[in-house]
Amino acid sequence: MKEKESVVVVYTGDNKGKTSAAIGLCCRALGGGKKVAFVQFIKEWAVSEHKFFARIASVFNKNTEPFDDKLENGFRGDKLTFYKGGKGFYNIGDKSAKKISDDEHKKSARETFEVAMKMVESADYDLVICDEINNAVSDGLLEIDDLKQIITNRNSKVNLCLTGRNLPTELLEFVDIATEMKKIKHHYDDGFLATQGIDF
Repeated sequence: MKEKESVVVVYTGDNKGKTSAAIGLCCRALGGGKKVAFVQFIKEWAVSEHKFFARIASVFNKNTEPFDDKLENGFRGDKLTFYKGGKGFYNIGDKSAKKISDDEHKKSARETFEVAMKMVESADYDLVICDEINNAVSDGLLEIDDLKQIITNRNSKVNLCLTGRNLPTELLEFVDIATEMKKIKHHYDDGFLATQGIDF
């Protein structure tokens, strides 16, 4: 048996654990001396992983700089880069509560996609994680062809991880590892709010 130069990993399904698995993959890659970019497509509010990445930035990076002039969008580093895109979950009440239009959601998803696309096309990273990108496609903020493009146009040395519900089945032939988080039970269905540090 021989080792592949790079792989595409997908965490999808209707239960929790997709982002958690991607963070675990990020930790494993950093532990293995790899350079990692973690790009989030949906979660714009302050979730626990944002705080985690901010705290470990100095551990893995000799130097960090703001990702862009919007300081809240993340940081670039020697080993770990984090980019936070998106306007929040789409079409589940968040939009109307914050008065975010469909066009604003689509524009933000497109901007985040372009950031991720540059990362996968370059040889700057060993692993690029696109968290919740499948949701962006499923919600119509991005096209299936965008998702296919980020898979097929990546640099041959770049490992890629895609998370989120509803991976289009026609793209399965282009990925190497796909795991479905199948819901057996979730306390949200019993009327309980998400738990900080566990669910977000």
